Amino acid sequence: MIPQIHKQGSNTLGLLNYLYGKGTHEVHVDPHLVASFDHMAPDPGRDPGATKRDLQHLLDQPLHLLDPGQRPEKHVWHCSVRAAPNDPVLTDAQWADIARRIVAATGIDPGDGAGCRWAAVRHADDHIHIVATLVREDGRRPDHHRSGKRAQAEARLIETDYDLHRVNPGDGTAAKRPTSAERHKAERHGRATTPREQLRETVRRAVAGATSESEFFGRLAAAGLVVRQRLAPSGDLLGYKVALPDDVNKEGQPVFYPGSKLAPDLSLPRLRERWSAGQPDQGTSLRTSADGPSAARRRTTSAAWSAIMLIEDGDDGAAAAVIAAAGEVLDALATTSADHTRRELRDAASAFERASRSHIRAARGHDRALRQAARDLIHSGPALGQGEDGATTAMAIDMLFFLVTTAVHWHAKKNHAQQAAAARQAGEHLRAAYQNAAAQPLAALHQRGRRLSHPLRQRQTALLREALPELAEHILAEQGWRVLAATLADTEAAGHNPVTLLAGAAESRELDTAQSISETLAWRLRRTADLPADTSETANGSRITAAPAPRKAPPEQSRPRHSRRGV
Repeated sequence: MIPQIHKQGSNTLGLLNYLYGKGTHEVHVDPHLVASFDHMAPDPGRDPGATKRDLQHLLDQPLHLLDPGQRPEKHVWHCSVRAAPNDPVLTDAQWADIARRIVAATGIDPGDGAGCRWAAVRHADDHIHIVATLVREDGRRPDHHRSGKRAQAEARLIETDYDLHRVNPGDGTAAKRPTSAERHKAERHGRATTPREQLRETVRRAVAGATSESEFFGRLAAAGLVVRQRLAPSGDLLGYKVALPDDVNKEGQPVFYPGSKLAPDLSLPRLRERWSAGQPDQGTSLRTSADGPSAARRRTTSAAWSAIMLIEDGDDGAAAAVIAAAGEVLDALATTSADHTRRELRDAASAFERASRSHIRAARGHDRALRQAARDLIHSGPALGQGEDGATTAMAIDMLFFLVTTAVHWHAKKNHAQQAAAARQAGEHLRAAYQNAAAQPLAALHQRGRRLSHPLRQRQTALLREALPELAEHILAEQGWRVLAATLADTEAAGHNPVTLLAGAAESRELDTAQSISETLAWRLRRTADLPADTSETANGSRITAAPAPRKAPPEQSRPRHSRRGV
């Protein structure tokens, strides 16, 4: 259940006209009163003898008893309370009880017999609107300080009492939600999202891997946004605001949003924190242009691997920094990936945006590797989704899924409920993106695994049982075992010790969240041994030619303990 306190107004009758009107596209059905301060307020919705002006006069009477100079200019308090889509339809009596609890909790009508006058109107199954006059019966102003937080706290209790969908408690770090006016305007103009949401996503992508103000503002301009900078008298840049060129007000002027009003971490001071500490290499574009998208994705995979260890083993500031930078990587990967993965990756980045902020201050500098990875992805250009580019995209998504899962664990331990839920949602989108990206390269590896000679298959089985005795039977039963078997053969052919690398790949990170342990271990081995991710050209069973790698096997290591930490 979501209560929302709207901006205070000065026109009670105007608000009542809206609440009792047909609404945008005639969405208001049977507007009627469900509760009021005295249980006897006139209902212009169902009482033919009552008018909206009658209700307005009743609500505003305490206001007019004051001298004109003592009347507050903004005296209209407005709160909407909305149930979740999957909640049952509540009765009028239940909504009346909810309205009374909300006005009591917020200080509008605390139950002392002299509270503000209010009325609750219902014009849809799933929500009500509460309108009140901010003058008490005794002429004093109500104590409604922090009424939004107080309403949210009461809503959590209401959810429990009525067995409704439990909303995760917020912590004040979420991006500002679109107002009802913004949503209605978007609907009138046929927009799928509000300008505020579209701008936030566009600005967030422009931030990914940027190293300076000039690069950031250049990206905003290239994205087609209208940008205004706020300058001090000295000429120093103080802030910025952005607008969509086709989103205008009644005067035909662009509707601007400051960065801080899009999301707390998109204000200029917060962006400067990223640019001033641990900046990525501004000259990386020359290197990544030569290497191409697949090399950038390999570096992204390695950076994500290191970030996972930093979240698990570092302090809170370092963890907060790399989790925030993970959002940049997701944005960059979504921007540069092929059509068949782009939608799910964009949804993953959009969901993870909420997980990238908390009250724990990020210790900038620890995020350098991930921000460099985001920059590499942007400057390497778009990937076609085929061959090595497509296979390394799958490799990167697989590792980013584990990074996002690690963020879920971290937020859950810190009791960051909204952030943990957002990261979990991002993980589901990454799973879907992985399925799309990995289908072709895994099919090629699977065919190569099928065509291994019987003695070679027996050898790979023996290597697996030697490296991972606790997991071997589970892996052998997976369909992806042939993928791992082909990769083990490639690893050995490239001069590596497959037992050592396989044991290390299994021990380094948890595997319980992997849909296929075989596939996950195969990607980790191909990254560690620097093997080509795409083997479609060698699907006839011929030996693969590995990327340059040391021919000498790495030193033997003591076999690690195989812990499989749960979600």
